Amino acid sequence: MKKTKQEIVADYRRSAILDAARTVFARRGFAGGILDEIAQEAGIAKGTLYLYFKGKEELYKAVLDHDMRTLRQSTLNRVDAAATLREKIAAFTLVRLQNGDARREFFRIMDQEQQNLTMTRTQYSDWVREPVEHLAAAIAEAVSRGEIRDVPAEKVAWNIADITRGAIQRRLMGRSSGTVEEESDYLTGFVWAALEKSPAP
Repeated sequence: MKKTKQEIVADYRRSAILDAARTVFARRGFAGGILDEIAQEAGIAKGTLYLYFKGKEELYKAVLDHDMRTLRQSTLNRVDAAATLREKIAAFTLVRLQNGDARREFFRIMDQEQQNLTMTRTQYSDWVREPVEHLAAAIAEAVSRGEIRDVPAEKVAWNIADITRGAIQRRLMGRSSGTVEEESDYLTGFVWAALEKSPAP
């Protein structure tokens, strides 16, 4: 159904608020990111902001949810477009590493404020579940075709997600100086070495 002009304006304003909040949180951190500054960044009155969000925590979580949904779709698109399993693994790791670098400050806040913002492992799993399931399906198909070793596809797919998140965290802490492409190549090679069939004697 076609949206009304009022609905279009509301969607645009909500998007502008999320963009402004992301900018302010990245600049100030969660504790320092105040609603007055977010409203000013969005070009609206503070009272208008409250029409869309009850407070700072709800706004922060809305930004995070929006970004994770966007990342999920981007990951799905890249993984599904890749032709081979190795290319799908590379696509999965690369798009997530790129996103981590592009939103470095925001992801650092997410890690630092995890307890205060009641972020849980379940929420992270929900955001990443569908791309992991696509990756698991590709792994299972490769197993059935005899292209790789007989491995538990879902477990391996979650392992790939976990080591990719670990790589993102190392980059956030400044413990990785390579490019995201180099990091992705390393992770992909590491995983592929574990999946390849041993050469026949």
